[in-house]
Amino acid sequence: MIIGVPKEIKNNEYRVAMVPSGIRALVENGHRVLVQKSAGEGAGIPNAEYESAGATIISEAELIFKEAEMVIKVKEPLPQEYGLLKPDQLLFTYLHLAPASELTKALLKQGVIGIAYETVQLDNMSLPLLTPMSEIAGKLSVQVAARYLEKENGGSGVLLGGVPGVKPGNVVILGGGTVGQNAAKIALGMGAHVTLLDISLEKLRYLDDTLGGRITLLSSNTDNIEQAVKKADVVIGGVLVPGAKARKLVTRRMISGMRKGSVMVDVAIDQGGCFETSKATCFDDPVFLVEGVIQYCVANMPGCVARTSTFALTNATLPYILKLANSGYEKALQDDIPLRKGLNTYKGKLTNKPVAEAVGIPHVSYESAIKN
Repeated sequence: MIIGVPKEIKNNEYRVAMVPSGIRALVENGHRVLVQKSAGEGAGIPNAEYESAGATIISEAELIFKEAEMVIKVKEPLPQEYGLLKPDQLLFTYLHLAPASELTKALLKQGVIGIAYETVQLDNMSLPLLTPMSEIAGKLSVQVAARYLEKENGGSGVLLGGVPGVKPGNVVILGGGTVGQNAAKIALGMGAHVTLLDISLEKLRYLDDTLGGRITLLSSNTDNIEQAVKKADVVIGGVLVPGAKARKLVTRRMISGMRKGSVMVDVAIDQGGCFETSKATCFDDPVFLVEGVIQYCVANMPGCVARTSTFALTNATLPYILKLANSGYEKALQDDIPLRKGLNTYKGKLTNKPVAEAVGIPHVSYESAIKN
């Protein structure tokens, strides 16, 4: 199979979909890999390392999309890439289609076979290709919040860890999944007072055991969220329903009751965000004010630690990429149920129900799609 690795073009996106060791594994399995020139430079990987691993370096993205049977990326295609996609081409990347109706329509129009990293799901309901980026985003969210709390950045001037004689800052985390757990670890490490809310009592019990009672754990409901947010210096939004738009858990009215200069970080922004006032931002202009509260809604947070993120992503995606390349997508999707759950578009048909409900486009089952 011919596999293409184009350079990412999203604002300040420095990750790349594959590291040289992954290229070597694909080449050793008999595949040809085309890597766009300078695709890895943002992650500290020069062209020479890709060439040594067996890749062919291509200058223009257009040539990669034209030649490749499977395109692997980090982020979703942008409008200037829509026309480069071709019918029956396999696209394997983060898609996050629920809040992106125009992208969904473009993928359907181009007839691509779109498999989304974020909806590949194991039997235990875990998301193996989303997990590494969620780990990174969760850890980054508290670092980002601490920086924007500083007065020169417009914040309230609170040090999360406090000092002897002065109480620490209050960090409220919505969601006890991968993002929430990693955010809690960093916030606790900084010495903050941490409150985490989740709808699953089983998850709260698990966190109580693993975090040794160092964290306040609350059932997620409107009253508890409102009371927690009101006292928060930092709110981290880390809720997720695979494939679907995130629920709006924090309203503008709740935000209006927070101290001015407090910080909110919406890690769920890829799926539309879990704050009523959220809107996607980029690294060039990452924050905006709502009722005097700073909101940070960068949709590709792990891109700022591109080297770590790139290696972590390849560790997770390579086994699936090898399966798709070695077996062909038809057999791979038939044999691997978790991979099949990642299928979002198939030759002009939408195959993911939560995405269909979010964008208002009819969907069909995978079985129906492949028969027609």
